[in-house]
Amino acid sequence: MNTSTTSLAVERVRHTLLVRRLRVQRIEPVSAHFLCVRFAGDALRDFVSASFDDHTKLMLPAQPGLPLVLPEPGPDGMALPPGADKPAMRDYTPRRFDRAAGTLDIEFVLHGEGVASSWAQAARPGDEVGLGGPRGSFVVPTGFDWHLLIGDETALPAIARRLEELPETAQAITVIETQDPADRRALASRARLQTHWVQTGATDALAQAVAGLRLPAGEGFAWAGGEAASIAAARQALVNRHGLDKARVRASAYWKRGSVGHHGAIED
Repeated sequence: MNTSTTSLAVERVRHTLLVRRLRVQRIEPVSAHFLCVRFAGDALRDFVSASFDDHTKLMLPAQPGLPLVLPEPGPDGMALPPGADKPAMRDYTPRRFDRAAGTLDIEFVLHGEGVASSWAQAARPGDEVGLGGPRGSFVVPTGFDWHLLIGDETALPAIARRLEELPETAQAITVIETQDPADRRALASRARLQTHWVQTGATDALAQAVAGLRLPAGEGFAWAGGEAASIAAARQALVNRHGLDKARVRASAYWKRGSVGHHGAIED
């Protein structure tokens, strides 16, 4: 494949920050520990998600049974009405957006007693949520010779979306860690796909699998998302073991052991 510096330039795109009120339209199981919740609402008419790893802020009632109160625009930006309880907030990837139908799918990992996980398990059509963002997008071109996608269960929605978006000319490699083999799903893609499943074990199980890869020749881009320490180790393997330029690696912590609501980029 012929590539050029211009065609491989990563683009950062900013979006107007909006908070939308949506309703649950449908809930469907995806695998043993995944649910896909479809949201709908007129507020989605101008929704934009330009990248597979965008994150939106899902807003839920402060306590089950309480009304959902959302931030509103004011002179100093978005703010809650005086005296209102702050909604519970968690970051989620837009899995699939259908502009024509006016629907947005988000996948939830069912992992015990987390606020969003518990909400998803109890969700019913008609339930209201708030959705903030995405505030911006990190757009990775599809023209790389190869694309490496790494993550645990929390990154599966982003990985699945990226694979569906890649063209038939692309080559994709995935390394995905799961606790339960029942969550290992068939991944649809037009790209030439090589998939490696990793069983959760030692903290560095994902990094060891990444270090053991034989990467293709040519220009590539690596993306990784998941638990903070695990993804930091995987990023280190990409840079130190495989010699990837740091500019060709994007790594994000989707969660962190011992922390609630953690999300952030992993860099030096």
